[in-house]
Amino acid sequence: MSLYDDAVLVLKGYEDQEELRQAYLDHLAAHSDGMWKACHAGHITASALVIDPARGRVLLTLHKKLRMWLQMGGHCEPQDTSVEAAALREATEESGVRGLALLPGGPVRLDRHPIPAPCHWHFDVQYAVLAPPDAVQEISDESLDLRWFAYDEVAAVADDSVVRLLEATRARL
Repeated sequence: MSLYDDAVLVLKGYEDQEELRQAYLDHLAAHSDGMWKACHAGHITASALVIDPARGRVLLTLHKKLRMWLQMGGHCEPQDTSVEAAALREATEESGVRGLALLPGGPVRLDRHPIPAPCHWHFDVQYAVLAPPDAVQEISDESLDLRWFAYDEVAAVADDSVVRLLEATRARL
């Protein structure tokens, strides 16, 4: 199955955010290259919130280009076998944490946000991953910093999309 086909199946199976979910599906129907960064109308991205529920905290990255505290994530790559695999790959690469496990149940949220030209939109499919008890993070080239935040600290450092992702993740837990 192609990554495009997987994305369509994932989105069709996602039961929340009906209007936004349909916008993602419409985008893919209109753009056969809608999975890839080269699609200037916008493209699917995959991200994952790294969470340590035992300690009530999440790992956020201070994004180098955006200078914002965000969950791990980014563009899909040709070697990704699924959107879920892309999210797990991004989370592992950007956090340096080995042994991350996807929270069951598929995507936690969708978040569409504008980005600078030449592209126009990121259609982000957001997952959550559980960190192992002995998680050791390692900063990547894409980050200025990498830090654990208690649940109640996230709203003070991150934007509303990260706060909503944390809330949806905690509800699923």
